[in-house]
Amino acid sequence: MKTGIRIFQIAFTYIGTIVGAGFATGQEIIQFFTQYGKWGALTILLATALFIWLGTKIMLMSRRISARSYEDLNKYLFGPKAGGVISIIMLLILIGVNSVMLAGAGSVFMEHFNMHYQTGLLLTIVGTYFLLKHGIHAILQINSIVVPLMLTLSVIIILNTVKLPTADRFLTLSTDSHPALVWLSPIIYTAFNLVLAQAVLVPLGSKTESETAVKWGGIAGGIGVGLMLLSAHIAISAHMPGIRQYEIPMGSIASHLGTAVQIIYVMLIFLEIFSTFVADIYGVTLQLQQHMAVSPKLISASVLFICFLLSQIGFSSLLSVLYPLFGCLAVFWVVKLMFKS
Repeated sequence: MKTGIRIFQIAFTYIGTIVGAGFATGQEIIQFFTQYGKWGALTILLATALFIWLGTKIMLMSRRISARSYEDLNKYLFGPKAGGVISIIMLLILIGVNSVMLAGAGSVFMEHFNMHYQTGLLLTIVGTYFLLKHGIHAILQINSIVVPLMLTLSVIIILNTVKLPTADRFLTLSTDSHPALVWLSPIIYTAFNLVLAQAVLVPLGSKTESETAVKWGGIAGGIGVGLMLLSAHIAISAHMPGIRQYEIPMGSIASHLGTAVQIIYVMLIFLEIFSTFVADIYGVTLQLQQHMAVSPKLISASVLFICFLLSQIGFSSLLSVLYPLFGCLAVFWVVKLMFKS
């Protein structure tokens, strides 16, 4: 019974970390899958296989080498020097990405709850700080709430989509993209998400007592990610090409399903941002803790303060430099992971 519960917790945390706010907007799904028409479903199957294999491998490998943070895993994959440099790049990327997520949380409070932007930021930061005191258990518990909500929304959207005359459009949409680009896209998508997710997956694997729970949790989580991607892809395809004009395509679909679904959707956006934000800050804290002889609480508070400051100012130039570098690093990192025993 205990192992079964932990399998579900690991699976939910894996799904919540990978799917994140990208599912709520739908933009990631269009960019990496839906724009490739009838090939989108097949590339999602490839991405699902990679998530099952590599996500499980990250957690099992972290458990077997007793990794304290993603830096230990990177050093194991690339050696002490290169692994240390890669971890520093990851640290910068994670802080940048989490600052964007924090700004997104503030916008949700402002646009949907009629609260001040700064109030949304502060509530998110305070909630994160108090949850972090409970470590990995808090992350498992919050995803045990968020992911079932995400799955519920997916089911509602799919049930509505199958009633539409365009429900089978995902099988017929055409694309002018080169086949090499079509099949490279799911690899890039998987690489990006797994490199970011290792901040959560490494401690999740290393701190779980049962290797069986880690293995089956990773498999179930990878399947869950694939099913959610596929459901969103089918729904978006049914509304193509008009859906591309919306900044938040999934929001446009949810708005047609009634007030109750829209309320669930708004809650989901915030909870997805919040759960991923908490998990990433936890991963960054563990990494910095290896280099600083100070309290984890102080490290977490400092990282949250940096994210708060960055969410006040524009730092797109920083991300525009780091993201291309991160893209190359992500593919290289995943290839290395594939061939590492």
